[in-house]
Amino acid sequence: MKKVKMYSTPTCGYCNLAKDFFDENNVPVEVFDVSIDEKKRQELVDKSGQMGVPVIEIGGEIVVGFDQARISDLLGL
Repeated sequence: MKKVKMYSTPTCGYCNLAKDFFDENNVPVEVFDVSIDEKKRQELVDKSGQMGVPVIEIGGEIVVGFDQARISDLLGL
């Protein structure tokens, strides 16, 4: 399975939907809280060009927001 990283904040509703989706599909995901981690926040901006969350990286591909169809496609679900 492709490596999945997610940049999020604790108060982001779409981040929580994404986490639930990954849990329901048994997809391991490394989550970074950009509200407290300045280095990961800068990494988020560098990868996506913006400050919005969630930003999800799947096998090197960037998905901005919780685009369930694209995420499923990238994961082969």
